[in-house]
Amino acid sequence: MTATVVRTYPGALHPLHAVLLAGTIPLFLGALLSDIAYASSYQIQWSNFASWLIAGALVFCGLAVLCAIAGLARTERRHGRPLLYLVLLVATWILGFINALVHAKDAWAIMPAALILSVIVMVLACAATWVGFCSVHVGGRE
Repeated sequence: MTATVVRTYPGALHPLHAVLLAGTIPLFLGALLSDIAYASSYQIQWSNFASWLIAGALVFCGLAVLCAIAGLARTERRHGRPLLYLVLLVATWILGFINALVHAKDAWAIMPAALILSVIVMVLACAATWVGFCSVHVGGRE
């Protein structure tokens, strides 16, 4: 008797989707590090850096949300990990947008809210990326 292993790739991210998802981490991390630098030095340019990095991260995250919605529409399994992934990405984008609005205020008025939001958004971005990449399975499941 011979056992046959069927190798399937459910939930595999499209390469463009993976690049967009992975691109959010360094941009949100750069914004967090810029906020830390601004909190320690109060040089306004750090606030400007953070604003631009957040804007770039929101573009990447928004496109990753669109890819996640398309992926959720294509799959037959619309609960569990794919839905958690989409919820984490949407929460990341919404809080990132709120963070961008906080950074749009006067540079002296953004602390400590900007730093706190940057930490929360970074944690959410890491969680979304973790769930997004951990949903890739390589066959052998029955």
